Amino acid sequence: RRLVVRATETDTNEVIAKAPDKAPTESGSSINQILGIKGAKQETDKWKIRVQLTKPVTWPPLIWGVVCGAAASGNFHWTIDDVAKSIVCMIMSGPCLTGYTQTINDWYDRDIDAINEPYRPIPSGAISENEVITQIWVLLLGGLGLAGLLDVWAGHNFPVLFYLAVGGSLLSYIYSAPPLKLKQNGWIGNFALGASYISLPWWAGQALFGTLTPDIVVLTLLYSIAGLGIAIVNDFKSIEGDRKMGLQSLPVAFGSEAAKWICVGAIDLTQLSVAGYLLGSGKPYYALALLGLIAPQVFFQFKYFLKDPVKYDVKYQASAQPFLILGLLVTALATNH
Repeated sequence: RRLVVRATETDTNEVIAKAPDKAPTESGSSINQILGIKGAKQETDKWKIRVQLTKPVTWPPLIWGVVCGAAASGNFHWTIDDVAKSIVCMIMSGPCLTGYTQTINDWYDRDIDAINEPYRPIPSGAISENEVITQIWVLLLGGLGLAGLLDVWAGHNFPVLFYLAVGGSLLSYIYSAPPLKLKQNGWIGNFALGASYISLPWWAGQALFGTLTPDIVVLTLLYSIAGLGIAIVNDFKSIEGDRKMGLQSLPVAFGSEAAKWICVGAIDLTQLSVAGYLLGSGKPYYALALLGLIAPQVFFQFKYFLKDPVKYDVKYQASAQPFLILGLLVTALATNH
């Protein structure tokens, strides 16, 4: 009885404030649930849970990368055939292979999520082990199948898209799975993630409609350093679990204060370097356009991310990343001309 009385007399606001991010999300957002971001409503519908595991919020950069590659090829035309091929390439890159990547990442992160976000579908038991593994295989084989189809459709003598899909899938696996588990190392893991989100879809789009050249490979890998910075943004919310599981993410290795400056430095300096490359290549208008797109990113970094990278991570990404991906298109168009 004494215990019950003391509990009822406890300051309820104090109890809630102890772990606001780990509370069950019964009153969460249905939109957040479908997009696969924090603040999601808990669901029992298996199809909604399956979509949540693929994190549709992460698809747009891959889809946009295909657009940039098609633009850089100089051979895309607004015909039914080219539009249809680009849509299939986007489905391969986004829902299929990115969905595979996100699902397998959640599967191998289930112990960390049990600490950081115990209400997520896998640690909460909302979806079974067999159902998750089946989803991983269906998405992987679906993506590889579409890649092979695109090679035949484009008339390639060498199945470049299929091998890009195989390479990207292997990179996704070793990023998440032991024994390599690249994400254990903040530098290597985040660069691998950045390359997957920027370089690979660009290469797929350009190879589908044209020829993938060495200078484009180098340029997009350089741009992937900005992707490294974007990947660091997602590490801040997992500091507690990463530290307990021994993962050396940059916020764990360097501390939050240093890591957030490494993050914005990687994003901004990469784009400034690309702008300098465009200027040196005799394309000053494209360089100025890229500089114009960097400025609002810096503004939102100071407004949101540098103030509190955990509290404002979603706001920052929603505000700043559209300008970064527009900068990718500017660069693609510059390489085309």
